[in-house]
Amino acid sequence: MSPGKSVTTVPLGFRSTINWSFRVLILSVVLGVMIFWGINDTFNLNNDFLTKFYVKTITNLTTTGKQLNPNWVYADLQPHYSSDLLARWTAPAGDPCKDSTTEDIFIQGLDNNNNNNNNNNLDHKIELFTRDIHKYVIQTLDTSGIPRCSGGDYFETDLSGKAWKSRPPVQDFGNGSYSISLQIHPDFTGEYNLTIILLFRRYEGLKYSPERFAVNKTLRVFTIMFKNENSSVGMLEITQCNKSDYVRDVWAGRWTRHGRNDECVISNDGRYRCLRHDYPCKRPWCDGRLGSLESNGWVYSAHCSFKLFDSGSGWDCLNNRWLFFWGDSNHCDSIRNLLNFVLDYEIGTVPRVFDTNVTNPRNRSQSVRIKSVFNGHYNVTLNYQGLNSLNDFVYREFLKSYFGGKTVPDTIIMNSGLHDGVYWPNLRKFVKGARDAAEFWAGVLDGVRRRNAVAPEVVYRSTVATGGYARRLAFNPSKMEAFNGIFVDKLREFGVIDYVVDHFDMTYPWHYDNRCNDGVHYGRAPAKMRWRDGEIGHQYFVDLMLCQVLLNLMCSR
Repeated sequence: MSPGKSVTTVPLGFRSTINWSFRVLILSVVLGVMIFWGINDTFNLNNDFLTKFYVKTITNLTTTGKQLNPNWVYADLQPHYSSDLLARWTAPAGDPCKDSTTEDIFIQGLDNNNNNNNNNNLDHKIELFTRDIHKYVIQTLDTSGIPRCSGGDYFETDLSGKAWKSRPPVQDFGNGSYSISLQIHPDFTGEYNLTIILLFRRYEGLKYSPERFAVNKTLRVFTIMFKNENSSVGMLEITQCNKSDYVRDVWAGRWTRHGRNDECVISNDGRYRCLRHDYPCKRPWCDGRLGSLESNGWVYSAHCSFKLFDSGSGWDCLNNRWLFFWGDSNHCDSIRNLLNFVLDYEIGTVPRVFDTNVTNPRNRSQSVRIKSVFNGHYNVTLNYQGLNSLNDFVYREFLKSYFGGKTVPDTIIMNSGLHDGVYWPNLRKFVKGARDAAEFWAGVLDGVRRRNAVAPEVVYRSTVATGGYARRLAFNPSKMEAFNGIFVDKLREFGVIDYVVDHFDMTYPWHYDNRCNDGVHYGRAPAKMRWRDGEIGHQYFVDLMLCQVLLNLMCSR
């Protein structure tokens, strides 16, 4: 150090304080960066998992979710449906899923890229081509946004536009993921809403008393614009149904609209004559008088379309036949509507046990015998026994008595019924009850064949999708869809049924409220009175469509 230069010495304590503060600052910056990177990496990891899961699960699809070489979207009952469902229902969820519940979903290709879990994605513009089947994976998420690894959730799905209403099929992979399939015909371009509702979690809708487990949470509402590409037009055909079209156990149909009267009002007799009676169908979606459905232009079609019978063609079809109905009280409504609306035979009410020879009021040479037996209880004044009614000896013998003579019914139309949803305490017991019922009817038909008589054709008419408030109750859509599948599975196992009419699919697009139903019936007689939803009158055309579908089957050659 040179003499004459002044040097300032920093005190030792102050120098230590500066070094300590600097170290804390550096450490804070490093920790902050690490935390930021950690959060970002966690988010990216979650997205990466979902992306890899999507690619692995639907390897047969393109990256846009479009299925190649499409035909009509298809639904079917899986082989060994009863045993497979029973195995899934009884299987423990296992770690790490046993303590997690579905709170949200992620749909690759439909949800926004930032996966912000908004319940409404209307700001996300989606455009799809008509004709093609667009298949996507729904990945369920728990409260922390972590993908779940067990199935059993029940989703209600609805795809609706101005002239189209359908239920996109959902498939449960059993590992927390589900597929959903969308399809619109090229004749119906335009804007649609796709709604996805979580009604029940992990088979909880199958419980004996499921109401307290109902979620009924709308998880997504997407706005989708369906448009044609040049190759779309005219490439998706639909033809009128014949007998072979009824062998499918599950349908994936839709309601389409081909006329509309926005000024239509209810008549004093409770009917909606919105279009003139002879308003024509638009082929290929139906054939006949669309106005006779009193649906303000709506008509149902599935993998094939239906003829709409008038009284003349209806009587020509049913003349000299014997129809035997076995099921819940929805059959009473359908029989009354068939007589009143199609055959022009006026009748007030149809009781739970009904046996009448009906004569054509315009042609006394034509007649049809209709027999109906209630299966909600062996005592017709009571309820909530369902298939267990067959455990009553007197009831069984009563049914057998109609199949022991020289003449037996030409057609049996049967269903399980809503009463089963209330009676059976669990899935395992219903599987046994369905098996016992199928074995009973197999014995009845075998007895007919042993006498060298012609056995009747047997049609299973699936139980309705309960509507509005009833979606949460013991006969909720989740349970009734499962019970439909189980009974069909057992009836097939014993060789009982020949054909299926999927009334569950027909009613599903209209089951979200009570405009077309009182919760459990879709065919109540028209009346200009206050309905369950508070409005005057109600819609009854869904059951009129069922009558037409049944006629198409019975009259097909």
